[in-house]
Amino acid sequence: MAREANSGRNGRQDRGEQGDPGTRGDRRDQEGRRGRGGQRNQGGQRGHGYGLARVAVVVRAGAAPMWWAGVLAASAGLLVPGLTGRRIGVLAGIALFLITAAAVGRTGLGRHRTSAGSVTRAGRHDVLQDRAVTLRVWRRGHRWWLALAFLVAVGASFAVPAAPGMLLAGIGVGLWLKAATIGRRESDDGVLLWVRADQLNARGGRPAGPAVTEYRTTGPAAGDASPGGARRRVTV
Repeated sequence: MAREANSGRNGRQDRGEQGDPGTRGDRRDQEGRRGRGGQRNQGGQRGHGYGLARVAVVVRAGAAPMWWAGVLAASAGLLVPGLTGRRIGVLAGIALFLITAAAVGRTGLGRHRTSAGSVTRAGRHDVLQDRAVTLRVWRRGHRWWLALAFLVAVGASFAVPAAPGMLLAGIGVGLWLKAATIGRRESDDGVLLWVRADQLNARGGRPAGPAVTEYRTTGPAAGDASPGGARRRVTV
């Protein structure tokens, strides 16, 4: 009788362990949570991407502000004869404009070529930054430098009329020329060059700086800017 009672108790315990739906449900819930957690971790690794900014857009972001600041400063400088007189100031300004535009247009192209020689295809999870966002980040980061450059150009015009403003305008034209050079390479290669936004400096500039390890590429139809960084024309 004792053996039968013990056997009955053991049988009920075995059936309870094997057949208790609550125990089986808890075990399935734990396994399901572990499985879903593992999938989330793997998905996070697969889904890791970067924000990308167009190289040419970053290069030409300062062109328009420099150009207009230079034009305004040169116009203000023509209102006063200055120490040298207007004629000498304008002639000096023309020389500075041409020299500066040529120098800025060529400066840094070697670093851009080096970075463009090491490119990878943009990944599926990379986010392409809009042209307007790239311009806004650069101009917001450089607004105080632009204001200071304008004030210095206006002040220097009392000594040499128009020349400092034309120097600023030359910097703007040089940036346009550099972006156009990059755009010609993009057109020739049939790709657009992008740089990781987190590798730009704190003010959103220097797309060929020491922090930039490589460029990324997309097809020519990606993004809202054409080769060279200009606004893409929408044809209907």
